[in-house]
Amino acid sequence: MKVSTLLRFGGAAMAAALTLTACGGAQPGASGGGAPTDPITIGVSLPLTGDFSEPGKGVQRGYEAWAKAVNDKGGLLGRQVELKILDDQSNADRVVSDYESLIEQDQVDLVFGPFSTRLVVPSARVAKEYGMLFVEPAGAAAQVFEQGFDNLFYAAPAIADDHYNHLAETIIAMPPDQRPKTAAYAAMDDPFAQGTAYGLKKKLEAAGIQTVVDEVYPPNTTDFGGIAAKIRDSGAEIMVGGTQYQDAVNLIVALQQLNYQPKLAAFTTAPTNPEFPAAIGSKTEGILSPTGWTAEAKFPSNVEFVKLYTAQFGSAPSEDEANAYTTGEVVAAAVTAVGCAAQGDCQQKLIGWLRTNTVDTVVGPLSWDAQGRPQSAHLIQQYVDGKIKIVLPAESKEAEFTFPKAAW
Repeated sequence: MKVSTLLRFGGAAMAAALTLTACGGAQPGASGGGAPTDPITIGVSLPLTGDFSEPGKGVQRGYEAWAKAVNDKGGLLGRQVELKILDDQSNADRVVSDYESLIEQDQVDLVFGPFSTRLVVPSARVAKEYGMLFVEPAGAAAQVFEQGFDNLFYAAPAIADDHYNHLAETIIAMPPDQRPKTAAYAAMDDPFAQGTAYGLKKKLEAAGIQTVVDEVYPPNTTDFGGIAAKIRDSGAEIMVGGTQYQDAVNLIVALQQLNYQPKLAAFTTAPTNPEFPAAIGSKTEGILSPTGWTAEAKFPSNVEFVKLYTAQFGSAPSEDEANAYTTGEVVAAAVTAVGCAAQGDCQQKLIGWLRTNTVDTVVGPLSWDAQGRPQSAHLIQQYVDGKIKIVLPAESKEAEFTFPKAAW
């Protein structure tokens, strides 16, 4: 069943109501939205159920945290912000119908993107057809930026292929007698997950590091016994997982059961999840992951975000929440600068402003090329003495990068 949630945040309290009624959004062509007291409505479709529900719920919390923070300060353009969130059930067909409904029927003033490249591409296409600005938190695969979307902006430091750049540079710079010789790759059949793993694979292969396993599995895979056996039998020195969350947990547990011990293990996204250590039996030492965000970053808005989010939800945020919050910051900066939030001509003004400006966010200053690619880089985190720390690049490190390092 589709879940439609209209979330309005005012003062210190958060009120949530389930509704399918129209939200008072501006009519197409309006320059500034509805009446000065009308809320600014923002339409979102997220995978709250299905394969991507775990990170999808994180993105939802990030959007909610941003909306509350904005409304506690008086809203945007003096108007409160309302989020209308639909559940696309991790389904690409449904995400299309959701955004069509939000834009055409509900007449939302703005839209935010969903989670997962699989859902970002079709939803960005809908937004482009309606002339809407489309800032998204989780569509990092290269193909997102090859579709001709002149309305799209990715709200994170780097695209998927470049997430492991600092790690690749460090490995390649090792003396030949210390550099690993073989690597195994297992990636979910998902453009983002594969993009991160294969971005690293391409760079390591170019440096002469041999690929001995290259496995791609469907998103709903739960039994990783066969893939784990291939990796163990290969004796690969490096293990790279192009993963979301549960697939990484299941793969690591399967590898643990076979007593496979790589010299280096890297997994996309999962290690930054607060539940990750317990899920794999607290055997995290040495595991790596790229991240576009850290709670310890001293950017002013990040310090505020971590404090407000923790107070609102009772626990610290993770990267999914941070990227969603960043999406809100990017859109809010454009709305404030341009002075409008509505369908029609306003959207092109918002797009044009973001094309030529830099926005300060919780992940640092962001600017974009003509295809919406952010012009920055991801950090590399590693579990050190049971805690995940920034280890690369050197100028940002909280602990020393260690190799070889037993992962479990």
